[in-house]
Amino acid sequence: MNEINSKHLDDRERLTRQLADTIINSTKELIDPATDPKAINRIRTEVKERLDFEANLAVNEIVTRFSAKKEKIEVPEDQKERTFLRFGKNFRAQHMLMLVSCLILIFTGIPLKFANFGISKFIIIDVCGGLENSTLIHRIAAVGLIIVGVWHLLYTFMTRVGWRDFILMIPTLTDIKDFIHTILYYIGRKPSGPKFGRFSFIEKFDYWAVYWGMVIMIGSGLILWFKEMVPKYGFDIAREAHSDEGLLATLAIVMWHFYNVHFNPEVFPMSWVWWHGKLTEDEMKHHHRLEYDEILKAEREKLNGKADQPDNKGDDS
Repeated sequence: MNEINSKHLDDRERLTRQLADTIINSTKELIDPATDPKAINRIRTEVKERLDFEANLAVNEIVTRFSAKKEKIEVPEDQKERTFLRFGKNFRAQHMLMLVSCLILIFTGIPLKFANFGISKFIIIDVCGGLENSTLIHRIAAVGLIIVGVWHLLYTFMTRVGWRDFILMIPTLTDIKDFIHTILYYIGRKPSGPKFGRFSFIEKFDYWAVYWGMVIMIGSGLILWFKEMVPKYGFDIAREAHSDEGLLATLAIVMWHFYNVHFNPEVFPMSWVWWHGKLTEDEMKHHHRLEYDEILKAEREKLNGKADQPDNKGDDS
């Protein structure tokens, strides 16, 4: 069985390489003869990587849809695909609390903005048991969101990983270039998309949108909660800000975030990284190639450093 699988992999590797060569060769008449051969080879590599990825997607879809049910076979550890830990338990716990809090806030908050709709009355009266209960549930979820906000600030400034990720989340000129590169790729002007490090410009937009949203929602929500402590104009401003930002946040979550982590064909029906925090080697290569290369480089340097050092284990015993 292993020999058959190996043969299929070799055949697919050969065919994708041939197809990549055919695609490049078919465009020779359109390419400037003065083009650097190294640039052509880089494009050839990018085309092959894209074909490899699409081939893997096709294989996965075929196997998922048509494979017969078989007894589970234990794969030896040395043959299992390597995984990379992307998010630790601390960060995943923050995300889970935010997930629950935001869903409850949306469920109990949006009906108040569109109170005249039949479904809004159904949620407030029939599901939550009335406006008073709906408000109570909404405020309990708001406390969860506040806890997440404080928790994440402590995580950011008091842990090495949190601070590293925060620095990497700061937008740079590279993100603008990657955005333009992505648009050119979508309209067929680039052979492949940009290569990302630990965070792409899409993830950075997601992150800072949440940051901004939490500041507005928590700040205005507290004013509405303790309205007797602020003048009426302050209450009116907070109410409008809370209502509009709540709708904007809901649309961003449903239309932007949910698509990227659930409905995107590459991860449908769901990317499980939020649960176990891991990415496979193929996922790392495709979505975070620069980070993957950095990890491998660090591992090689570590191994070379150990090989160059004399064996002093006896001295440390």
